[in-house]
Amino acid sequence: MFPAWLDALSLAALLVGAVLALIVSIDVIRRPQHMTVMNVVWPVTALFGTVAVVWAYFRYGRMASRAAHHATSTHRTEAPFPVMVGKGALHCGSGCMLGDVAAEWLAFLVPAVAVWLGWQSLFYEKMYAVWILDFLFAFGLGIVFQYFAIVPMRGLPPGEGIVAALKADTASLVAWQVGMYGFMAFAQFYLFGHLIGHRAAVDTAEFWFAMQGAMIAGFLTSYPVNWWLVRSGIKERM
Repeated sequence: MFPAWLDALSLAALLVGAVLALIVSIDVIRRPQHMTVMNVVWPVTALFGTVAVVWAYFRYGRMASRAAHHATSTHRTEAPFPVMVGKGALHCGSGCMLGDVAAEWLAFLVPAVAVWLGWQSLFYEKMYAVWILDFLFAFGLGIVFQYFAIVPMRGLPPGEGIVAALKADTASLVAWQVGMYGFMAFAQFYLFGHLIGHRAAVDTAEFWFAMQGAMIAGFLTSYPVNWWLVRSGIKERM
C-alpha cells in the first residue's frame, strides 16, 4: 500500500492533466490547427505538461490554427525560435506518450509479451523488457506523427516522406525515451522501491503520476536535440 497522501497527490495530478487535456481538446475542435496532427499533439501533451502546455497552447498554439493561417501567411514566424523547438519536442513526445501508454498496458495485461522480449531470459527485471516494447510502440507512432507533419508541409511522395520522418524524429525520439527511462528507473527503484518499500504497478495512480514526471524528463532531454534538428533544417519549424 502506498501512503494516503501519495494516493491523493497522484490522483490529483492525473485529474488535473485530464481536465486540462479536455479543455485543450474542446478548443482545438473549435479552432482546428493548420497542421492537423497538432490537434492530437496539444491535448495529449497536456496530460503530462498540464499548466505549462496549456499556457503554451493558448499563447502560441492558437497562432497555428487554420483561421490564423488564412488570416496571415506569417503565423509560423510569430513564435520565438525556442517555442518552435518546444513544439517540435512536444510533437515527438505525443507519439512517445501514446506508444508508452499502449505498451505498458499491453505488457501488464499480457505478461507473455514481456517474456517474448527477454524477461526471465535476458532480463531479470520485467521493466527492462517492457522498455523495449515502449520504444517500439513510441518509435512507430512517433514516425507516423512526423510523417503527417512533414509530408503536407513539403509536398513529399510517401517514400520520401517516410525517409524524411525517420531523419527528423529518430534522434529526438531516442533522446525523449532516454529521459523517460531514466526518470522511471529513479522513481521505481529509489522513490518507490527504496523509500516506500515497493514499486508501483501499471494499474496504480502512482505509476502514471511517475509517468507524468517521466514525460517531462523526456521533454527536457529531447529539447536540445530538437533545437539542433530544427536549426539545421532537418525538422520542420512549427
